[in-house]
Parts: sequence; structure tokens; C-alpha cells
Amino acid sequence: MALYSEKVMDHFTHPRNVGVIEDADGVGEVGNAKCGDIMKIYLKIKDDTIDDVKFETFGCGSAIASSSMATELIKGKPLSEALELTNRAVAEALDGLPAHKMHCSVLAEEAIKAAVRDYYDKNGIAYDSEQFPDSDGCDHCSV
Repeated sequence: MALYSEKVMDHFTHPRNVGVIEDADGVGEVGNAKCGDIMKIYLKIKDDTIDDVKFETFGCGSAIASSSMATELIKGKPLSEALELTNRAVAEALDGLPAHKMHCSVLAEEAIKAAVRDYYDKNGIAYDSEQFPDSDGCDHCSV
């Protein structure tokens, strides 16, 4: 049995939405160099909907695949739906991740939430802080 699904390998070798949005409305960066995975998500918002999303990820293949899949899952969606995206949904969309790589999908969820929080902060939009737990993205690592 292969360690990684075909979808993980596809999103790793052909990642979608890679890059930077220079005039991003929201930017979220999570991770820690100690873990080896750092993820940055850029959002362009129009009418409370994610009009465009890009990512930069420094990390393993699972981190890149998780970033790629997460951006595909939220592109064109209302912010409220993007905030509902869970790490489990990212992993399931990739047809699974090995248990020791689940922290990669957690980073994707956290990076999206951090980007939305940044957008809310920049625009003075009120939100429930419980919806945005603080994390450096490293507490999931077994490294």
C-alpha cells in the first residue's frame, strides 16, 4: 500500500494556486521553522466571497498538497464557508494523509483562519475570537 494517495501526489507535484497576491485583502501565516512546515495563505475578497486565493508553503509534500487542496476547497466560497473548513475535510479531499502528517492539514485550516482574521482586523469587522485560536502551528508536530 502506498504511503500517499494519488490525490496527495497530484497536489504535491502539480500544486494549484501557488504564488502571492500582492494586494491581498487578508494574509495568514502559520507554522514554525522548528517543525519544518510554514504556510502562508493570501486572500482576495469581493462581496464577502473569496475571489482569489494563493499560497506559499515551505515544507514536506503533505504540507504542499494540503495547502493546494485547501485553496481549491475555499476558492469562490463565502468567508463563512471558508471558516467552516476543517483539517479533516482537507485530509478527506486528499483521500487521506498518514497519521504522522495530519498536522499538515491542520496548518492549512489554521492558515485560512489566520488570513480571514487578518482581513477582519484590517477592515474593522467584528468577530468571535473563539473562532480563531492562536497557534504557531507547531503543537501538532511529533518532531
